Amino acid sequence: MQEEKLKPAVEAILFACGTPVETDRIAQALEIDKKSAIGLCDMLSAEYAERESGIRIIKLGESYQMCTVEEYAPPIRTVMDLRRNTPLSQAASEVLAVIAYNQPVTKAFVEQVRGVDCSGVVANLISRELIEEKGRLELPGRPLIYGTTEHFLRCFNISSLDELPPLPDDNENSEDIPLDIGKNV
Repeated sequence: MQEEKLKPAVEAILFACGTPVETDRIAQALEIDKKSAIGLCDMLSAEYAERESGIRIIKLGESYQMCTVEEYAPPIRTVMDLRRNTPLSQAASEVLAVIAYNQPVTKAFVEQVRGVDCSGVVANLISRELIEEKGRLELPGRPLIYGTTEHFLRCFNISSLDELPPLPDDNENSEDIPLDIGKNV
């Protein structure tokens, strides 16, 4: 297919799926190479941004997704009768930060860093799809290890974990961490 037919095809795929679509799958569906699929997605994303559309295409790791622009969330919620998600508690924000910056990690590691039990908080973050089980360690008891999800990336409007703000130096106050983890997710 020619580029003028490929871009609308990519747009249709992203719209129809509604969830993140890996570039490998787009390339396979359109019978093109992965580099071309990435180029098409990036061009579409730039076109949406340039025309100041209420829709945009975001990159999430190796995937792309079509979504609405954040500033239109209130009218969308009104039309869809959606309630605003409750913000994360301080404990959930702390656990999420520990996991995001150190993943994959065990619950025991998070508890050691925080100094308190975090079973309920971990379960809450899993139910919100911000973290997920990534496997098990080859240690006695085979503890579960956790990491963040693509939903985490979408909620914090980042395309990869590399975009997380840097951690402060050891000599700085840990309360000055520039995280917006307590955002409504």
